Amino acid sequence: TLTVSLREAKLTADDTKQMNNMKPGPYVMLAVSDTGTGMTPDVQERIFDPFFTTKKIGEGTGMGLAVVHGIVENHGGMITVESAPGRGTTFRIYFPIAAGTAPVSKEPMHRRYRGNEHILFVDDEETLVDLAVEMLQLHGYRVTAKTESNEAYKAFKENPADFDLVVTDQTMPKMTGSELSRALLKIRPDIPIIICTGYSSKISDAIAKKIGVADYFLKPFDTEKLVRSVRKVLDAKKNKRKTDRNN
Repeated sequence: TLTVSLREAKLTADDTKQMNNMKPGPYVMLAVSDTGTGMTPDVQERIFDPFFTTKKIGEGTGMGLAVVHGIVENHGGMITVESAPGRGTTFRIYFPIAAGTAPVSKEPMHRRYRGNEHILFVDDEETLVDLAVEMLQLHGYRVTAKTESNEAYKAFKENPADFDLVVTDQTMPKMTGSELSRALLKIRPDIPIIICTGYSSKISDAIAKKIGVADYFLKPFDTEKLVRSVRKVLDAKKNKRKTDRNN
């Protein structure tokens, strides 16, 4: 049985005494519990260590909880674990409550970033491709999706004028997003390209400019991040056309 709960929690000075960088005050506590086999104390001590895993070789990298731990701490929070063999496990994540409320746009997101252009979307993760296609189609775009960069190159080469934008992952076998972008720009120098990557060190403003891509963003991405970048790049291209026409 998996149980997920969310509630407010007020931490006192005594509560935060043993917690690194945690201050007393109001928090949101996300608790995730299971009734599984549980963990021994020696395993609990190392679960947040990068590359530590109890799985066999090839079944896991041990990076999952280490990444979660880093994300939580970067947001000023903390994660704890309680477990015992045969008694299941409970993780508690504390996030500080933000003051005030986030501004909400009066215009719905699907209208703000809506379009009807044709997009070539490339990523070797099929699940991510399915999700992105659904997101983009929901906002009115036509999408051609490819899970292999070579296939994407072939589709573009056959009819380069048919596409208004290319969105490609950076880390792919056979041909990276950067390599694919260079190849596509040789065929059609004016095609706007967006690169999405999980590795910020691989793509920077300087590298993106040198390649000739219009924009890039980091994974994981949500609906708004994707459609906002798409609309920004397509609008920039439209504005450039108008300026060129007027000149």
